[in-house]
Amino acid sequence: MFHHHHLLLFFLLLHHIPPSTTAGHWSLLLPTIGISAMHMQLLPNDHVIIFDRTDFGPSNISLPAKKCRADPNDMALKLDCTAHSVEYDVSSNSIRPLTVLTDVWCSSGALKPDGTLVQTGGFNDGDRVVRVYKSCDKCDWQEINSGLIEKRWYATSHILPDGRQIIIGGRRQYNFEFYPKTSPEEKVQKLLFLAETYDQDIENNLYPFVFLHTDGNLFIFANNRAILLDYDKNQVVKTYPEVPGGDPRNYPSTGSAVLLPMRVVQGVVAVVDVLVCGGAPKGAHVNAKNGKFDKALDTCGRLRISEPDPKWVMETMPMGRVMGDMLLLPDGNVLIINGGSSGTAGWENGRDPVLKPVIYNPDKPIGSRFEAQNPSTIPRMYHSAAVLVRDGRVLVGGSNPHERYNFTNVLYPTELSLEAFSPSYLDPSSFIYRPKILSSTTRFQYGKQVVIRFKVQSQVDTNLVYVTMVAPSFNTHSFSMNQRLLVLDSGNSTEITGDLTYEVGVVAPPSCNVAPAGHYLLFVVHRDIPSEGVWIRME
Repeated sequence: MFHHHHLLLFFLLLHHIPPSTTAGHWSLLLPTIGISAMHMQLLPNDHVIIFDRTDFGPSNISLPAKKCRADPNDMALKLDCTAHSVEYDVSSNSIRPLTVLTDVWCSSGALKPDGTLVQTGGFNDGDRVVRVYKSCDKCDWQEINSGLIEKRWYATSHILPDGRQIIIGGRRQYNFEFYPKTSPEEKVQKLLFLAETYDQDIENNLYPFVFLHTDGNLFIFANNRAILLDYDKNQVVKTYPEVPGGDPRNYPSTGSAVLLPMRVVQGVVAVVDVLVCGGAPKGAHVNAKNGKFDKALDTCGRLRISEPDPKWVMETMPMGRVMGDMLLLPDGNVLIINGGSSGTAGWENGRDPVLKPVIYNPDKPIGSRFEAQNPSTIPRMYHSAAVLVRDGRVLVGGSNPHERYNFTNVLYPTELSLEAFSPSYLDPSSFIYRPKILSSTTRFQYGKQVVIRFKVQSQVDTNLVYVTMVAPSFNTHSFSMNQRLLVLDSGNSTEITGDLTYEVGVVAPPSCNVAPAGHYLLFVVHRDIPSEGVWIRME
């Protein structure tokens, strides 16, 4: 009895450990998904589309019987009966092979307002192809062979306020174009900024970081500087200062970037910040090719693009990181995950995996914003990916710094596993504070009031409740395209019954410049512990 009493006391104490004392935990979801996850996109049916390139020979997962890909242009295998794309079902933790016909290597993508994935470009016979994937149980890729005017390899896609997407840059492409086209005569638009940021030796301006600003213009960061572009008139509205130090942050000196959470207050987003972290110093890529692996950058630059004359504010991460992914979490923090601590992106060019993720809290005082998390055991180097799912976990896959799939006698074997990182808000000690959304309209109209009903296991501190909505992003090469998080304008929560059920009124985002039409994950957050998300559609 004495023993049990102490055990009970121990569990009660454990139950009340504040969430901040934990640092996240890892779980292996599937030892293999058959392919290395180079690209990932969460769909509004809680399935994740994952794909790799097609031109390296067979993968480790077969296509369904009698299905094969015949590709006369393939550089490795003309007839290929293996899959290079899979659909992962989050709830059943299972995968289904998909058929992608042309090479999707280093491509981009975005969700249409109806939730269809429109994926653009790639390599070789896939460089002008547009591929469409509708979310359904038996769907497969549909391919439009000349959907793009120019070749798009290492380009960035972004959803526009009108529902189209813009595709910017790519290897030796100093221009942009739109999809779908408004007319057959539509031309590409030249973008001098991409030529100016091109580094003759190593490029350093591929996969530019692109964000839709709340004024409807596009913030574009390439190499070590940024502009604000009015894409309709093809005019540079603003040129931002170079990042202090001048080191490159884009592929192959691959850092990452996010648009920090935007707070809507009385229908206005007054503060818009961009955060760019990691990368590799000047000259690192040439050095890596010659067997000298420079230490990755440990700096982040934060730029308030909503100010008339913004200046970069520099911060220091707990460790250097190249090829890291930055993901917005539903509590408004940023997760920095994956990558190495020396070298650059590209085959065989990275070294020293960073196994510990880091949480960045944008609201804490400068100097105390970073917190290192518990490490994974699996290196996630070049060609790895990460994506947030509805329950608040982050799926992590990929890593293949080789020309083929290579599992033996290499520093970093090709990685086919899928893991999940659960931030500390998913720790059992947080459970009593975790809201559960009972009801909310799933259709949000701009500027309209919405009431969300939720339940919590403990008494709610109504001052500590807020509501966030997160856009599902397309992740590849350390950048999550179309990623944005809004903290909605909300009133105080009120208890509506005696059984810890509450209501909170929120106002939907004010415009499609702030939140383009489409699907978002909505979370109620209490004491910095988010609920499981619910899918809503802005329209």
